[in-house]
Amino acid sequence: MRFTDKVAIVTGAGQGIGAHYARALAKEGAAVIIAELNPETGKRVADSITDAGGKALFAETDVSSESSTIAVAESACKAFGGIDLLVNNAAIFANMMRAPWMDVDLAYYKKFMDVNMNGILLMARAVHKTMAERGGGVILNQSSSAAWSAGGYYGLAKLGVNGLTIALAKELGAKNIRVNAIAPGPTDTEATQNNVPPDVLKMLLAQMPLSRIGDTQDIVNSALFLLSDDASWVTGQTWCVDGGQVLRP
Repeated sequence: MRFTDKVAIVTGAGQGIGAHYARALAKEGAAVIIAELNPETGKRVADSITDAGGKALFAETDVSSESSTIAVAESACKAFGGIDLLVNNAAIFANMMRAPWMDVDLAYYKKFMDVNMNGILLMARAVHKTMAERGGGVILNQSSSAAWSAGGYYGLAKLGVNGLTIALAKELGAKNIRVNAIAPGPTDTEATQNNVPPDVLKMLLAQMPLSRIGDTQDIVNSALFLLSDDASWVTGQTWCVDGGQVLRP
């Protein structure tokens, strides 16, 4: 119960790894705001938490909208008294449009970056004051091993997430707000199944030192550590949880 009396916002928590983050935080005592664009999936996750005896609230959220990010922070404060933890998980990935750099539709590209990278900044701006008032907090950003693989505009967005993680850690450290990122490798989720062709996935796994696909629990375990007081002197870091797909000094 590392998160008893803590309040957490998890963006994009209506499905995939985000839903696992939310349920795991609630299981360890946190009150969790399911900040999700899709009302159907968001309510379903929130209900599953409350049905299990936890505390959860669904808040329809578009992380690319400043007014929406401010609104979800206000909802969390009104319902639970403040915010201690933020997991920036929301991203366009499942069924995303794929196009080469010279052909990608610019309107789509700008929206893509607004969600996958700029939304992290908007959410941080929305929560940092209440975190500071409560003595500090933790922000965990969702990166990806794609950040190091020249993976098109998805990889660029995640590389930007890594840079933003460092910048926010430097700026918010004086308020006792830690900022880290977690970079999963190939993980067994519906989004991966829809986006990565089986032959490509097989090739990726064969090249990894630990040549198996990741389980969502592999990612959740590391995320919970970084969000907890066990990592109280860790900030500005991007942790690869990827079976050794990315090896760097």
